[in-house]
Amino acid sequence: MTTRTRVLAAGATIFLLWLALPGGGGFWPLLAVACVPLIVCVCSGTRRQALGLGFFAGTGHFLLQLYWIVFVLGQYGGLPLFLSVPALLLLAFYMALYVMVFSLLAMLFVHRFPASLSLWLLPCAWVGLDWLRSFLFSGFPWMDLGYGLAGAAALLQSADIWGHYGMTFLIVLVNTLLALMVMNRGENKVATRLVLPVTLLLILVTLYSVTRWQQLKAGEPEQEAMIVAVVQGNVDQGQKWLPARQQQTVLDYIEQSLHLMAATVRPELVVWPETALPFYPVAHPLLAPIHRFVSQEQVMLLTGAPWYQKDSTRPGKMEFFNSSLLFDTTGELVARTSKTHLVPFGEYVPLKRFLPFLEPLVEAVGDFSPGEIHDPPACQKAQIGVLVCFESIFPDISRKWVDAGATLLVNMTNDAWYGRSSAPYQSLTMTRLRAVETRRTLVRAANTGFSAFIDPLGRLQQLSPLFVPWGASAQVPLMEERTLFVRGGYLFAPVCFVATLLGGAGLLLRRGRKRE
Repeated sequence: MTTRTRVLAAGATIFLLWLALPGGGGFWPLLAVACVPLIVCVCSGTRRQALGLGFFAGTGHFLLQLYWIVFVLGQYGGLPLFLSVPALLLLAFYMALYVMVFSLLAMLFVHRFPASLSLWLLPCAWVGLDWLRSFLFSGFPWMDLGYGLAGAAALLQSADIWGHYGMTFLIVLVNTLLALMVMNRGENKVATRLVLPVTLLLILVTLYSVTRWQQLKAGEPEQEAMIVAVVQGNVDQGQKWLPARQQQTVLDYIEQSLHLMAATVRPELVVWPETALPFYPVAHPLLAPIHRFVSQEQVMLLTGAPWYQKDSTRPGKMEFFNSSLLFDTTGELVARTSKTHLVPFGEYVPLKRFLPFLEPLVEAVGDFSPGEIHDPPACQKAQIGVLVCFESIFPDISRKWVDAGATLLVNMTNDAWYGRSSAPYQSLTMTRLRAVETRRTLVRAANTGFSAFIDPLGRLQQLSPLFVPWGASAQVPLMEERTLFVRGGYLFAPVCFVATLLGGAGLLLRRGRKRE
């Protein structure tokens, strides 16, 4: 295989993944073959070629997935192109390192181990590296391959066992099988040994998914439910924080909510998006119309707002939070939760204690404190787990809320930053998997969209358009079961990482024996 052919093969994987994933073509069946060209070309070359091709494929893939970062940094961060484009490149290069490591491991595993073992080690390596990327340097698990199956909800249902990482494992397993068959063509015994276990696993997963789908649909009428309303304010990001706009913003949200309250079946809870209150509400006069609204309409309100309080560990200092506030039907603030996973260089500056020269950046960015996951706020018949902004892309956060007793998940976000790019589609897709993993209804309130009602099967029951004011109500089921994923299946990805380390240790042992 020539160098040109290898580069074209890696390029084919970039293109096929873009066509398959949401935000690109969204044609999910292509996921079954998208990685085959990359695996074949890296496994038929040298280590240096594997590293180079992996880095090239990873960079191209993540540039297509994350191009919208240039828009965010330029439009809202005020950075010129000569700074925002290098920032995107640096992030893509970092993300590509994981694909590069996978490519090297794939080549070594295929060369050093029998096909029947490398068949399983390659998907373990991919999932293990995805898991590592989810927390290393704060974590950025954006659009793992498993999310591509969100368009086929009937195939997603095994995610309540092993999470979206299990979906990724199956995708890479099928790609590895096809790649090994290409590389071992003509060896019928090898092909038979590989196809049988993979086919059996796929049949079992399909049967489970179909059974769970039918089981949950049959049980829907018996589930306790409540009526929830969502308001999408569509407040322009450039105007959102202007003091002159604060009162009008609150009044607009109240007016939209009143339209929903006029329905035949009145909501029991109204949800507004992240920082729908664009001010610190501690003793703020604009709380008065909110108190009147909830008390007159006898409805509870969950809204996003910034918050501050005295720092108990540093006398004279204040702590700032990105919070959700729950008001009861008397207008009393009865619960507050805060975002636990903050955006680095967006809501806090990492390592500021050890790097004092970053102090000017802290003042420019802000210095928010993370919240904690504890008892979910009680609201009518529900216990609410709140995911603020991009917390919905971290499966462990929703899992912890449900493990603590949440029977309803709410994702309040402000996706105006993304503009009319692929990012809102990708963010919505990742959020859908949280509903399936935990078997909880997920209500999504976004400032500019997408707002949605997602049922425990991962189906979109209602979906807003982008960049328009919107409101809707729905009766949402409140499930209480703790899925296998919540109870322990979340460990599947770390187990894959350990299996990858054991595979690497096996490579070192084989190398040592060869030297002897």
